[in-house]
Amino acid sequence: MSDNRATSLKDVAKAAGVSVTTVSRLLNGSLQLPLDTKERIEKAIRDLRYQPNPHARRLSRGRSETIGLVVPDIANPFFATFVAAVEQEADRRGLGLSLHVTLNRPGREVSYVTALARNHVDGLIFVTNHPDDGELGALINQTGKVVIVDEDVPSAMVPKLFCDNEEGGYLAGRHLADHGHRRVVYIGGPKDMISTRRRSSGLERALMERGEPFEVTRYEGSFTVEFGRQAARRFIDEGKPATGIFASSDEIAIGLIEVLLAEGVSVPGEVSVVGFDDVGPLHLFASPLTAIRQPVRALGGRALGLLLETNWEEPETIHSEELLPVEIVVRNSVAPPAKQ
Repeated sequence: MSDNRATSLKDVAKAAGVSVTTVSRLLNGSLQLPLDTKERIEKAIRDLRYQPNPHARRLSRGRSETIGLVVPDIANPFFATFVAAVEQEADRRGLGLSLHVTLNRPGREVSYVTALARNHVDGLIFVTNHPDDGELGALINQTGKVVIVDEDVPSAMVPKLFCDNEEGGYLAGRHLADHGHRRVVYIGGPKDMISTRRRSSGLERALMERGEPFEVTRYEGSFTVEFGRQAARRFIDEGKPATGIFASSDEIAIGLIEVLLAEGVSVPGEVSVVGFDDVGPLHLFASPLTAIRQPVRALGGRALGLLLETNWEEPETIHSEELLPVEIVVRNSVAPPAKQ
């Protein structure tokens, strides 16, 4: 060719004396041609040094080999770690990843799910961090090929992947109970979230097993550092109504400890604390924080596996729930209650 532009499919078709559609279908394997026609096309490709566009070829087969990923936040270490794990698994499988951050706003979630459904991604991994009024669930059901991770969208009838939240609450409660704590403050996210309910349920089950009177006070708000600060101030203002605290995210625990230490409340001298997630640097606290560790990287890798392994042609098998195990990492933030 005499100019510097890249050789196009049209150039190949013209040189071979066939249509653009014929060349395209030969390249994507959807057409059998007479030997002489095939050889003319292949010769034109060689002579013109045509380089097929792999993205265009995938689209012509109805696949993009790209997965959509929607998360609330990437500044939060939990979600940053999760995104990295999905990206690593996508790379291992030779897939691309299209990342979208919603800032945990329902309107942005709806917008991204709608856009991704139209943009030729092969499936969607979706993470929310707030309750749904039903609109999002209905949209996900219409979209198809969506896996929900970490928090539930109850009305969505798709595969769901969570950590074992109830077992996490149970492990936290048992650890506190083993050290003699019977009055516990539970600091959770929004009350309608699956993680809030299940972690609280596990906590109560562990305390109940002791067969002694116990009391759980709930502070429910959001999984943020600021809510952790608010919860700490409330705890102090209410006269420290418990000897143990179960903070159900790293972010909550960070805000909580910040205020407790600033106000001279000793951990674990005056109050014991157990956290949840264990993605942040909880071991660097003045009293390294005991926490329930979520398998965040495993969640990321398994989310992609679940998306690719699901038989989307059999609706009765699509709605499922899979739980990944958690563990307790014991450090130095829990001690027997101080003598009153």
